[in-house]
Amino acid sequence: MTAPSGRLSAELQRHIVERIAEGDPSGEHDLAAIFERRIRLMLAARLRDHDAALEVTQDTLLAVITALRKGQLRNAESLAAFVHGIARNLANNFLRTRQESPRFVEVTPELPLAAPAHDFEGQERLALVRKAMGRLDPTDRTILLRTLLEGLKPGEIARDLGVSSEVVRTRKSRALKKVIEHVERLSQIGIVRHSVVEEEG
Repeated sequence: MTAPSGRLSAELQRHIVERIAEGDPSGEHDLAAIFERRIRLMLAARLRDHDAALEVTQDTLLAVITALRKGQLRNAESLAAFVHGIARNLANNFLRTRQESPRFVEVTPELPLAAPAHDFEGQERLALVRKAMGRLDPTDRTILLRTLLEGLKPGEIARDLGVSSEVVRTRKSRALKKVIEHVERLSQIGIVRHSVVEEEG
């Protein structure tokens, strides 16, 4: 199915595209198995950032699968070129976004997340939220804050960042999950420390 040179046969590309369009999960698995390493190596050389390459690789696969599900690739035999083109575009968007320092809300004590002055537990939890959000990737933090604070829709944020709405939704969900997990972990640590202090006292 694959040529000795590493080039994908037209038959294999067409087969993958058809299966994904039909909703076959195994087609998506095969797509990732074939292209993930190729995309990652190309992006690592282009972005010179290992973590960014991994992130954009996942964004690329997601964008490709979404497009194929919608039947947006007319010539199934050009799948490899289609994947490469999306990876290149996302890489360019990533570099442009990083160079232009996209607008995002800095996580500071002045961040408009507030609890009543007497609500010490609430204030402590908000401090944990700020700390957790400060650990996010800048783009993920931007997406989450612009969603929560500005009330923007994924499509609006996607246009500003030069990515698809699906990518924004995925990254927002991932960022929110990370924040929740980090806050819960820090909260548990705080409870343990408080208990130890009480016992020592």
